[in-house]
Amino acid sequence: MSNPQHIGFIGLGVMGEPICRNLARKSGAPVLAFDLSKEPLERLAADQVKAAATPAEVMQQCEVVFLSLPSGEVVAKLCHEANGLLANARAGQIVIDLSTSAVNTTRELSKAFDAKGAHLVDAPVARTRAAAEAGTLAVFVGATPKLFEQVQPLIATFASDIALCGPVGCGQVLKILNNMMLFENVVALSEAKNIGERAGVDPKVLFETLTQGSADSFALRNHGMKAVLPGEFPERAFSVKYAQKDLHYALQLADETGVDARGARIVDEWFNQAIAEGAGEKYHPVISTFMTKKS
Repeated sequence: MSNPQHIGFIGLGVMGEPICRNLARKSGAPVLAFDLSKEPLERLAADQVKAAATPAEVMQQCEVVFLSLPSGEVVAKLCHEANGLLANARAGQIVIDLSTSAVNTTRELSKAFDAKGAHLVDAPVARTRAAAEAGTLAVFVGATPKLFEQVQPLIATFASDIALCGPVGCGQVLKILNNMMLFENVVALSEAKNIGERAGVDPKVLFETLTQGSADSFALRNHGMKAVLPGEFPERAFSVKYAQKDLHYALQLADETGVDARGARIVDEWFNQAIAEGAGEKYHPVISTFMTKKS
């Protein structure tokens, strides 16, 4: 299965399109893809990616099928439709979900695919679109060691860091907690920027100096230096609404495991405020701009 005859790909959005392109260029197997928009399919045609008319066609023709969809809810809906993924699943087929989904959703779907003799692997991706284009994503995998060995060569066409996190669902746990910790870090560095600036410290000096101490972090160097400091919060990046979707998965998991995740709940309050003030489609560090509105 590490050298399938046909690879399927469903979902060619911001991350899905460059991931699919790397698969087509590096896997050595023909790729059949589906998306609701024709534009990414037209661009991928240059890399010999063929367009499918429906997700069912992808499932019927491919041994391995990748999913890159907006949420676990979208994944579940596509799986359970009358002519959806489960209806067309067959023995030995592997579905690799690159989306970020709720852990219980992933594990329930896995059981449904098992009943068809097929397999679901959760492999949510981390890092940016630029990393997707360069083939240097990080991928957190939930699977048996045997399945991981089968799918790792395909994932390696678009990822430089691939971790087997445990059985199915554990990849989602790692991705959800990764994002939760990032969001909490962004709140902290946003607070520091606003407090420091009002206390008379140049924000650029503040952030550059913090990178030399124990407060240094990926979030500080990227979200802080590249978004919060210049005040650049574009749309079609990792928006507040999209970030909140992942945060809610983390809060759901916290409730299910009996953990008081009050730091994450504070992030949720900031996300709610950003959405209420019309910034829901902007890059999620935009929350930093709301912290000094109250005197």
